[in-house]
Amino acid sequence: MQSVTSSSSTRWRDLTHPVIAGLISVIVNYGGTFVLVFQAAKVAGLSPELTASWVWSISIGVGITGIILSWASREPIITAWSTPAAAFLVTALVSTPYAEAVGAYLISAFAFVLLGLSGWFERIIRLIPLGVASGLLAGILLQFGIGAFGGMSVDPLLAGFLIVVYVILKRFTARYAVVGILVLGLTFLLVQNRLDLSGLTLKLAAPVFTLPQFSLNALLSVSLPLFLITLSGQYMPGMLVLRNDGFRTSANPIVTVTGLGSLLMAPFGSHAFNIAAITAAICTGPEAHENPDKRWIAGIAAGVFYILVGIFGVTLAAIFMTFPSTFITTLAGLALLGTIGGSLASAMADVKSREASLITFLAAAANITFLGIGGAFWGLVIGLFAYTALNGRLPKRQASPAMIATLSNDEAR
Repeated sequence: MQSVTSSSSTRWRDLTHPVIAGLISVIVNYGGTFVLVFQAAKVAGLSPELTASWVWSISIGVGITGIILSWASREPIITAWSTPAAAFLVTALVSTPYAEAVGAYLISAFAFVLLGLSGWFERIIRLIPLGVASGLLAGILLQFGIGAFGGMSVDPLLAGFLIVVYVILKRFTARYAVVGILVLGLTFLLVQNRLDLSGLTLKLAAPVFTLPQFSLNALLSVSLPLFLITLSGQYMPGMLVLRNDGFRTSANPIVTVTGLGSLLMAPFGSHAFNIAAITAAICTGPEAHENPDKRWIAGIAAGVFYILVGIFGVTLAAIFMTFPSTFITTLAGLALLGTIGGSLASAMADVKSREASLITFLAAAANITFLGIGGAFWGLVIGLFAYTALNGRLPKRQASPAMIATLSNDEAR
């Protein structure tokens, strides 16, 4: 009987941690950056129905593609909408008719499908040295770690409570630290009556089809920037997050499946979705589960939560957005501490690439924006340049997952 109880308890723990990690990633996504979608919709003059359709299309699309990819690969493939692309659309939709924007979304999505089928993106990913990739990830996530403590100057009671709870739980029950700050943090907000849900009504979202139109102006001013911004700002760091935590799924099916999903959902308003980067790190690291083989459950859980939000449209998205910003930033930063620490350790591990990795880390943390392209891309470019200059050669192509498995089998023999 004791053995059965122990086995049941283990299964419960195996589910609880990745499910909570998936929930936190969804909360951080909606509570942190989703406001950009509403801003873009307002700029475009979209009706409430079209705005709800946009929410429906990206939420359902992200949820389904994440579930498919996580189930097929048994790895935590977290998908999300393109945040830098949403920021770009806040200005781009001012001068682009909505129907032409939808046509531009379709062209960009089709380009990602072709990229995934070609296999070129996976080859590029394998050229990036591990230390540089780890430095890039640590630099990207640094602002979130700082944000966890920066909230002390804005809302010291809430931020201080979350930090103290996290440290205490880390000391006595490390595996429940992130779960604990989520549950106790929400309880703290409810006790303080800081979640105003009085004006919310639960109602289903309905997709609205928009007939796409195509124009040269939309192709050059929306499709091309959308493709480049999503590729450099989302796919590249997103794949490096997976690689940094030891997952080796090829980029090709990820780019292809998310591209197909974007293609299907574009007529309903979805601008682009892709592999997640920052919110993915919440699910791919040890905080989700100490056993990497169990973390794929977080991808399934996140997908289910996204679909639930999509079904109820702007209602549940609005709930996430009622959370105080300090709660979101502190929760995200504390949940990412383990990933930041692991990335820094990995970046500094190899003496030969240490300085290039440090340069990558600092350049990414500086969050350079140039030519409309964000800091992740420029951090990577600067890091690769430093690596090449300091080592006197270009990075060598890393072995594919299949090749690594073959070599391991040969050694075993």
